[in-house]
Amino acid sequence: MTTPSLKPQVHGIFDPATWTVTYVVHNGTGSAAAIIDSVLDYDPKSGRTRTTSADKVIDYVMAQGLRVQWILETHAHADHLSAAPYLKQKLGGRIGIGDQITRVQKDFKGIFNLEPEFRMDGSQFDALLKDQEEFRIGDLTASVMAVPGHTPACVAYQVGDAVFVGDTMFMPDVGTARCDFPGGDAKTLYASVRKLLSLPPDTRLFMCHDYPPNNRPVAFETTVAEQRAKNIHVHDGISEAQFVEMRTKRDATLEMPVLILPAVQINIRAGELPPKEANGIAYAKIPLNAL
Repeated sequence: MTTPSLKPQVHGIFDPATWTVTYVVHNGTGSAAAIIDSVLDYDPKSGRTRTTSADKVIDYVMAQGLRVQWILETHAHADHLSAAPYLKQKLGGRIGIGDQITRVQKDFKGIFNLEPEFRMDGSQFDALLKDQEEFRIGDLTASVMAVPGHTPACVAYQVGDAVFVGDTMFMPDVGTARCDFPGGDAKTLYASVRKLLSLPPDTRLFMCHDYPPNNRPVAFETTVAEQRAKNIHVHDGISEAQFVEMRTKRDATLEMPVLILPAVQINIRAGELPPKEANGIAYAKIPLNAL
């Protein structure tokens, strides 16, 4: 695992429609960069996509003179569509995700009854990243941490003293991710969170989402020390059994995310839309009574 000796620059772009934060991590003007968890705008009423959120990322990259080497996903998101192909077309870079994405592809190919040609080997992505694998972002070293539980394929990325945790946890007053999607598991998530909270106390943690309670301003950066002291679901002293009981009861009350059906079937394709049909239009399937 990379030693948190460098302090990379981290720029977060918040998308209010999906409560998602896209990050650009780099080492200063003109340096190499990685984009983490991008958003393709999607209107569920019309089925139309737009690139407003992704264009904000492009504007920042261009203003800073950055060279995009990586477009990274922490997992196959259920709450927004990925803009990875669009960003790759505009900025270059390789699309990467955790290597366990193949498990998610297998789960959902059946749910969506995808076309026979859909491959469940992760080959839609440019790189399948393994637990503890290191890679470069210019002169920065990044490493992969497998943090399953929300989904089997969840990973966090550590770059210097910054860790991008995906959906494993949220800000301390929001807690942790749900575990009731196919392949999710509360006991596994507890172990993943404790792995993250075993990092040095001053490690910066960057959330993929924020759902601020009590009208507080949106926030998406915290520290290991703050999470260990204040996270309402997994602060120090919460046992695995207590967490699993809480998470199981809570998940039973939650509705499915609004965009889960279009999002997952597109995100397991690395953000590409399904193949166009004979009329030249791509379709997202809505399986009835399946989830």
